[in-house]
Amino acid sequence: MSPHFRLAPLCQAALLMLSLCATAGAQESAESLKLKPVKQLAPLKSEGRRPAMVLSADSAESEVDRSAQARGNVQLRYGDLNLRADSLSYDVAKDLAHAKGGVELSQGGSVLRGPELTLFVDRFEGELTSPTYFFSATGGSGSAARLSFLGEQRLRADAATYSTCPMPREPGETPAWQLVTRSLKLDFEAGEGVATDAVVRFYGVPILAAPALSFPLGDQPKSGWLPPNFNMDSRTGVELGLPYYWSMAPNRDATVTPFITTRRGAGVDGEFRYLEPQHAGQLNLAMLPNDRVMGRSRWDFRTDLKGQLMDWRYELKSERVSDDEYWKDLRRRMVSPTPRLLSLDAQTHREFQLGWGELQTYARVQRWQPLQGTDTDAQFASPYQRSPQIGVRLNSQADDVVLAGYRPWGRRTRLEGGVELEYNRFDLPSGRLSDQTQTGERAHVLGHLSLPMSGAAWWLIPKISVNAASYRVDQPLADGRRSISRTIPSFSIDHGWLLERDTRLLGRAMRQTLEPRVMYLNTAYRNQDLVPNFDAAARDYNFDSVFAENQFSGVDRVADTHMLAFGATTRWIEEERGEEQLRLGLVQRYLLREQRVTPDGKPLTSKLSDMVLLASAHLNDAWWVDSSAQLNSSSGKLERTVLRARYSPGPFRSLSASYRLARGQSEQLELAWQWPLFGRERKAASGGSSCQGAWYGAGRLQYSLRDKRLTDSVVGAEYDAGCWILRVGVERLSTGRAEANTRLMLQLELVGLSAVGSNALKVLRDNIPGYRALSSERSVFATND
Repeated sequence: MSPHFRLAPLCQAALLMLSLCATAGAQESAESLKLKPVKQLAPLKSEGRRPAMVLSADSAESEVDRSAQARGNVQLRYGDLNLRADSLSYDVAKDLAHAKGGVELSQGGSVLRGPELTLFVDRFEGELTSPTYFFSATGGSGSAARLSFLGEQRLRADAATYSTCPMPREPGETPAWQLVTRSLKLDFEAGEGVATDAVVRFYGVPILAAPALSFPLGDQPKSGWLPPNFNMDSRTGVELGLPYYWSMAPNRDATVTPFITTRRGAGVDGEFRYLEPQHAGQLNLAMLPNDRVMGRSRWDFRTDLKGQLMDWRYELKSERVSDDEYWKDLRRRMVSPTPRLLSLDAQTHREFQLGWGELQTYARVQRWQPLQGTDTDAQFASPYQRSPQIGVRLNSQADDVVLAGYRPWGRRTRLEGGVELEYNRFDLPSGRLSDQTQTGERAHVLGHLSLPMSGAAWWLIPKISVNAASYRVDQPLADGRRSISRTIPSFSIDHGWLLERDTRLLGRAMRQTLEPRVMYLNTAYRNQDLVPNFDAAARDYNFDSVFAENQFSGVDRVADTHMLAFGATTRWIEEERGEEQLRLGLVQRYLLREQRVTPDGKPLTSKLSDMVLLASAHLNDAWWVDSSAQLNSSSGKLERTVLRARYSPGPFRSLSASYRLARGQSEQLELAWQWPLFGRERKAASGGSSCQGAWYGAGRLQYSLRDKRLTDSVVGAEYDAGCWILRVGVERLSTGRAEANTRLMLQLELVGLSAVGSNALKVLRDNIPGYRALSSERSVFATND
């Protein structure tokens, strides 16, 4: 388990350096081998335990089992190791090689150079004076006063530097950024490196320094200080944090981040993680002991635990905060996707495999913390809590069913069935709205039986199902009763086809499909006016839900639908690459009788439902367009629509726009982009090798046409110098109808090493469709938030 990020100066460089010297090699062209005399040296150890040593040069002399001398274009290959020099002497008895003049160790494009090398070859002990190095894997290079090889698993570099920027051509100049250490010791067997007096300089200015740094090599994390993080927003002011990573064990770690803010005071963030064979988890605590603005202690506590005890799997996810205003003031420390409604969800389940199906038992407790605040206009109805939920589900199937002595349509069929039995206790959290008063318990049974049939281009699924529930409530119902029950049966037949033909579109060979579908549904009517509604909600009306058997999610409401749902989709698929180029679709419902149980409580008498249309196109590599619309069949007006378009002609070039309308609720326009502004652009998406700079713009703007104001938005700019990237930006998050939190972002990324500041990269990546990171993100230690 590795931490989120590392403070590991020269870790990547040193790792590659050791692998280069211990197991490296280079292939030489056949032409060069023909021009040089080659002499095989007798190995000191038996074959299979020591690789063969091959020496080539313009001239070479040797005494068997004693020594060898080579001069002019010397090349020594020992296993994968490739050594070049002007001259080389080798003492066979001591296994000592001494190379002078233009010494070069190379492998796969990575190169170490120096004027003189002394090396005990088999023990891999020795010294390279005044080395310079380049690593093709990272594009990084540097130099040292001396490099000491202390065995195949250990080395030491004195007065070492490292950078992914090009080395200056003029003497005395330094790269744009550079890591400088007085001494670097690496022990790959122990998986640890230690850097002494490490300093990161940016254009000669030190921006990160430590007297001694211990860091991991490979996947084994090590304790130590991590890069500082920096944030600034309108509610907390300027914030500076300094994380410390504690590696307790290979499978347990913790990160503690003391921080201080200019407006709210000092605090600490903590994270603990563990990973066992059958258990894994994470605990987070953000603590602000004395918020100077609120005059009280504030905190956020999160858990994410999962695992298995015997045959029972369990999961616990929760987030709790100290007060209702936390989501406005300290939202960056929260992870819930619904920051005003925080969940505590604990559940366990066990599965049993039976010869004729599967049985699952489960239990769950779900509780909520609604952050209502003091603004009554912004308060909302909280969902019901389950305290607890206990149930069992059974699914079974029987293949090759024979009905009345024959198989339907002569096709192979299977009889499928399922039943769910469940008990729930529903109550309300504190902070609920006053008009929510009903609490109680429910036991329900959901069952179905179907006989799916299919052919090469069609399928048919007849199905019967039942929804039965019994309630006992704490407050009397409208007629004075405290218990009520109902049973609602349903029958459906779902039928569809998949037809294909060869055609052409815009001059290209295509395969066109036609996929018609029709569904008959008849659900009995039961009066549900007195039945409590604990978990039912109207389904979103879209292309898929038109064919749903119930217009409500949950159990408590069942629509008395007698209808035909019908529609068709046609697609054009490019034959050469198999990519979908165009899709068109239409679906609608036709009611065969009046529907009395509806989401708004008003009987539905119109025969034809709203029509749902969709269209999407990817006509070339640059353009994507898709849309959907809900058209009122009576008035002809658009009730809901989504229009999206994106233009992306190449890397780091993306423009997108979208329009969303929900009549009577919202109307929103969104623009997003990533585009070069000016300067010399990078030619490849990976880490650059040139510090010729270019500016890029990136952002997303959301505008509410109904409220006539900007909502959640982010605007930023990036300067890519090839070996370092600067990101600046502003993020605006709405916290109310007339409130917003504005956050300023500033991040400097040293490509191949680290990033310092707020994590602007994550904000841009999470918010902008089609955004691509300018860097290859191969860092010695990753970015932190």
